[in-house]
Amino acid sequence: MAARDNANPAPSAAEQANAEAIATAEAIAAGKGRPTPTRKEREAARKRPLVPNDRKQAAKEHREKMNAARERARIGMANGEEKYLPQRDRGPQKKWVRDYVDARISIGEFLIPVMFVVIILTFIPSVEAQTISILALWAFFLVAVLDSTLLGFIVHRKLVKKHGADKVEKVRWYAAMRSLQLRILRLPKPQVKRGQFPD
Repeated sequence: MAARDNANPAPSAAEQANAEAIATAEAIAAGKGRPTPTRKEREAARKRPLVPNDRKQAAKEHREKMNAARERARIGMANGEEKYLPQRDRGPQKKWVRDYVDARISIGEFLIPVMFVVIILTFIPSVEAQTISILALWAFFLVAVLDSTLLGFIVHRKLVKKHGADKVEKVRWYAAMRSLQLRILRLPKPQVKRGQFPD
């Protein structure tokens, strides 16, 4: 036993320290530079308390997240992203109708400006001018309704030709209501230019 012990003497403290220093230097050279965290340390870093200690800070963070989510939804809806659209605006046929209406110059989209002009004209102290302006407004309104009704039939016929009569959604009212809105106020916002009709 003595001979075996003498053949493999235990390393001294200096040699052990030297070996540890070499191992540490090799680890740093390899790019790690720190000891690998234990599983217990990793799990503790991932854990968050169910009830935060600072309730005001937690409420503030929650508000910020909700505001950011609402802003993303608002921008997504304005840009016509499908996942942010309400149910009435979803689907490829509705998108096609929106593009067709936005590419067209509709009479109904000028209804609000005309109404504004008529309201101004009613302040003129002349019964004839007021009567004419009111009649002109009603005439314009009837023409806009006829134009929107015609638009509904046009988009329905084109979708039947494109998809087949049994696969066409109810889009006439949808097209008419969009055509009566000012182009700048439409949601989702127009994605096509004037005259850029969809295929």
